[in-house]
Amino acid sequence: MDLYSFDADYLRRLREGDRWTEEHFLRYFSDLLLIKLRGKLRTMAAIDDVRQEVFVRVFRAMRSAEGIRQPERFGAFVNSVCNNVLMESYRAAARADPLGDEHAAVEDPASGADDALVTGETRAYVRYTLNQLPRKDAALLQALFLEERDKDEICRSLGVDRDYLRVLLHRAKERFRSQYRRVGDVVLMKAGQKSRPA
Repeated sequence: MDLYSFDADYLRRLREGDRWTEEHFLRYFSDLLLIKLRGKLRTMAAIDDVRQEVFVRVFRAMRSAEGIRQPERFGAFVNSVCNNVLMESYRAAARADPLGDEHAAVEDPASGADDALVTGETRAYVRYTLNQLPRKDAALLQALFLEERDKDEICRSLGVDRDYLRVLLHRAKERFRSQYRRVGDVVLMKAGQKSRPA
């Protein structure tokens, strides 16, 4: 694999969302991160999770007020982000299952009607939020999470590869989270107004 020399113009195009540059960035670093993570993580799913988180953090850093000050050291920056994410994933894995896989979660018999109500309300908020998003974002999230369609099938229908699908998915999730919070705030405000004495 040839090493790429990054410069300020490349980072500017990446920050502005140039599709070719984003696809190059994802393809280039996907391969490098796969090589790095293959010996450190047990499953491809864990590797994909770490890679996706690295990409999210790199894009966030690029678009922050500080940005990336040394474009020629961009590869080293991505590598250090990967190291941080990898360490966090090790810590999370150690905390997640202190008893081991053989101990199954025990369901609380008291959970019942209340959970059903909460689930119904949540479902309604989710559908309302999806309707507030741009059509492409809503369609992507619905296909992936509600219809549980295969990612390869979604890639074919959108005409993108798996790495670019991650970018589109990240953007759609960010917009969804932001809108979902707004919906929740409105609901809480209305609930507070109804509970006030007249």
